[in-house]
Amino acid sequence: MRTYLLGIIISICGNVLISISLNIQKYAHVRQSQRGSKPYYTSVMWWCGVVLMGVGELGNFAAYGFAPASLIAPLGCVSVIASAIISVVFLKETVRPSDIVGGTLAITGTYLLVTFAPHTSTHITAHLVQYYAVSWHFLLYLFIEVIIFCILLYLYKRRNVKHIVIVILLVALLASLTVISVKAVSGMITESIKGQLQLIYPIFYVMLVVMVASCAFQIKFLNQAMKMFDATEVVPINFVFFTASAIVAGIVFYQEFEGLALLNIFMFLFGCLLSFLGVFLIARNRPKIKQQDRNFIAMDRIPGRRHTDKVQPEAKTPTYGSLAAKLMCNRAGQTDES
Repeated sequence: MRTYLLGIIISICGNVLISISLNIQKYAHVRQSQRGSKPYYTSVMWWCGVVLMGVGELGNFAAYGFAPASLIAPLGCVSVIASAIISVVFLKETVRPSDIVGGTLAITGTYLLVTFAPHTSTHITAHLVQYYAVSWHFLLYLFIEVIIFCILLYLYKRRNVKHIVIVILLVALLASLTVISVKAVSGMITESIKGQLQLIYPIFYVMLVVMVASCAFQIKFLNQAMKMFDATEVVPINFVFFTASAIVAGIVFYQEFEGLALLNIFMFLFGCLLSFLGVFLIARNRPKIKQQDRNFIAMDRIPGRRHTDKVQPEAKTPTYGSLAAKLMCNRAGQTDES
């Protein structure tokens, strides 16, 4: 029971750190875009945000070694709630009614998750991971997942179907392997620290390779989704798909719902639904950072200029001619007046 609570506390703290890091990086982006002098990665504040994110993700990694994966993954909504609060308090963003309703739903869902989730924490050893890896239900689950992944990849790459659901489903299918491998690696490291060395078994390194590879491709597809679609679409859909994938992976591989009462299962899934809805409301139509038009150069950036008009730097830009037309109209107006 103590390890279960420790996993929850570590996960919540890790998600809060992630939300703080995201807002620090956002503030660094805003400040650098206003100054327009140096790239964002030269900012010390931006690197502080990156370090905090690393610490937060490390906390989430450690939490998988103490609590069920089906509980740790949905707790990611804590990061969304904390990020919304921090952005309002420190970045002076406007509080919307959907933020209040979404935050209330997400907090209620988190309470139900913690209350009705499986409270047993299995000691993850190399022999146990090997036993789970060759079980018939996991092999069937893996076979179905590979088939679906290949179909989606064929549609995405060959048929050029650029739908957000297809891209995020690719991320979610990889995330299920990530959750399984992360919990296995974290659990075996935890047992090794306690005195039962697990790092001498080949299954540890197999899971380590699966973890690194699935994370790398997951980040790749997620970055492609962020380029093609708006963040207000990607964030809630990815959270829902990732959480559902992690819960299914925990149920199939680690058999985390085994012996759980039907009421607990229903209330747990209801808590997930409330968290999904809350995250959707919070992430919907978030304000965007205003970017400066790259087709123009601000005159206040040119030494010796005091006014703040804009000039066009190149004749090949799509908006070329607008400034010239404006100047010609001004000259024509001056001629008519004279």
